[in-house]
Amino acid sequence: MDLRKLKTLIDLVSESNVSELEITEAEGKVRIVKFMGAAPMVMQAPAMMVAAPVAVAAAVAAPAAPAEVVGHAVKSPMVGTYYRSASPGAKAFVEIGSQVKEGDTICIIEAMKILNEIEADKSGTVTAILCENGQAVEYGQPLYIIE
Repeated sequence: MDLRKLKTLIDLVSESNVSELEITEAEGKVRIVKFMGAAPMVMQAPAMMVAAPVAVAAAVAAPAAPAEVVGHAVKSPMVGTYYRSASPGAKAFVEIGSQVKEGDTICIIEAMKILNEIEADKSGTVTAILCENGQAVEYGQPLYIIE
C-alpha cells in the first residue's frame, strides 16, 4: 500500500468517530487503531510498525494514592459481577451501619451464570461499601469494610 493512501486512511481515522480500521489488499493487511486520547497507530503485516506523520503517544495519569482504610476489608473471592441484593428491586443484604455476624450473606457475585453468596468473614459493623451494584469485580478486590 502506498504512503499517500496510508496517510489518507490515518487522517480519516483521526478525524472521525471510527476507532479501528482494517484493510486487506493483495500487498498485505493494514490495521489502524485509535486509542482514547491518542493519535492512530498503524500496524502492517507482518507485524511491522509503520512510521506515520502523526505522533503515537498517550499521556498516562499517575493513579491517585488510595485513602487509608481503617477496619477489616472483606475481599472478593472470585472474578464476577457484584450485586448488593438477591434480585433487582429487593432490599440490599447490608447497608452502611448494618451489624453483621461472621457467616452472614452480605452480597452476591455472579460468575459464569452462577450466583455465589458471599459471607462476612468477620463480625462487626459495615462502615463502607466499596462497590456499585452491577459492577465487575476482580479476585481480591475489597468489597466492604467491617469494624
